[in-house]
Amino acid sequence: MHLFRINHVGAPLLSPPSVKVIGANGQISLGKQFAGRQVLVEEQAPGVWLVRTATVIPDNERWLHEPQAAADIQRALEWASSNPASDAENEAVIGRLANGKGWPGCIDQA
Repeated sequence: MHLFRINHVGAPLLSPPSVKVIGANGQISLGKQFAGRQVLVEEQAPGVWLVRTATVIPDNERWLHEPQAAADIQRALEWASSNPASDAENEAVIGRLANGKGWPGCIDQA
């Protein structure tokens, strides 16, 4: 028979509680397996903290995770996988660009 400890919200604990010492600089070590990870720290009550690993998205990249941008990126990736890169038309493309004619389908064509 296995006995599981239950946390304050009724979920089983993945590991037994351990005692950690907060250093003079205010830091606590969670172990090497979490080195370099970002975490959210919530103070739920005085002396009670909830620490959760997190992935933080920089503000200037947030638009990439919006539904329309994500759909556009997915569509572009699908197109790229079914249309492999080719050097076959390099000279023709260079000629069109040199003559100011742009690429077929571009908005800024001359």
